[in-house]
Amino acid sequence: MIRPRLTLRQWVGWTGFGLVFLLTAAVAVWRGDILRAGLDPQIPFQTYEPPPAPDYADPAAWAMRDVRTPDAGPAAVFFLHSTTYDGGDAWNGSIGDREADAYLERVVIPNYAGPFAKAGSISVPRYRQASLYTRLTLRDDARDARAFAFDDARMAFDAWLAAHPTGPLVLAGVEQGGELIDRLVRERVAPDPDLRARVAAVYLMDVIVAREPLSPSLPACATATTVGCIVAWSGVDEQNDGAAQRRLRRALIWDANGRLVDLAARPALCVNPVSGADDGAVVSARRHHGAANATGLEWGVRPAFIDRAVATQCRDGILRHTELTTESFREIGNWEDRRKARQYNLFYADIEADVERRLNVWMASNAP
Repeated sequence: MIRPRLTLRQWVGWTGFGLVFLLTAAVAVWRGDILRAGLDPQIPFQTYEPPPAPDYADPAAWAMRDVRTPDAGPAAVFFLHSTTYDGGDAWNGSIGDREADAYLERVVIPNYAGPFAKAGSISVPRYRQASLYTRLTLRDDARDARAFAFDDARMAFDAWLAAHPTGPLVLAGVEQGGELIDRLVRERVAPDPDLRARVAAVYLMDVIVAREPLSPSLPACATATTVGCIVAWSGVDEQNDGAAQRRLRRALIWDANGRLVDLAARPALCVNPVSGADDGAVVSARRHHGAANATGLEWGVRPAFIDRAVATQCRDGILRHTELTTESFREIGNWEDRRKARQYNLFYADIEADVERRLNVWMASNAP
């Protein structure tokens, strides 16, 4: 049997098809690396010129400044937001970046500052945040950019503190913001007995810190009614052992000199946001107060909750939890958005209840 020979046009067609197939397969396999490379500023941090520093006397330097809801409690809440600036052009985002601010106001503030609305007045400074790229690499340049953001956090904190010389304080941050709050606690709060006594609680959401810190800090919250302590956790799906291991392997913590160093073999701290305790106990879904997708909600609007839905346990320094599968709790957005803080909060009502409880205990113990 004589097989027909392929024509030149057919050879070109099949060759082109093969090249397209190989290119498509390569993009599928290395897509993350390609997109990550696109966020690299391609300049050493040492020679990088950062954006101008914010002036915290200017209202534009604050996303929120002492904002209260009608039923807010007596605390002053200082909240530092997570990464909202993707990067690509710079290591640190400038104040007033439109896309970064839009994500902050649409996603981060409703979902992560929202649980603290009932505690008191909330202040959310803008700062020259380290870009998303710095969360995706362990390069020294990225560590330097993350450490650089602390200068703004400190200036904002001092300005905020000067406006609140008395009364209970609550400090909170998510992801990068929590990392900066952790250092503020070590360098500004822990060494000052008077300031330390005013702190009802500190919340480090989606942050890994060492159980035995490398510099003095506040203690972990041992029980649900302990005050002057830290509630910290970083959560992954109960079934995702690989993600838990990667998170610990890539975790960075502050040393005594204000540098970000590897967590290495140090045990990580995990306080369960549902039970409010540092005990490693399995907490059934029946104790879960409620998850919420508050993305896009105006400030002061209460989101709808799904309660008794998420089981939790702190295990090996990571909060392991069951996942919600409803449409509202599905990861959405582009590649960059899916690597930022989630566009929902699995523990919204739990945090809300926790801070209210600790604040009530603080008020009772500080009654005249």
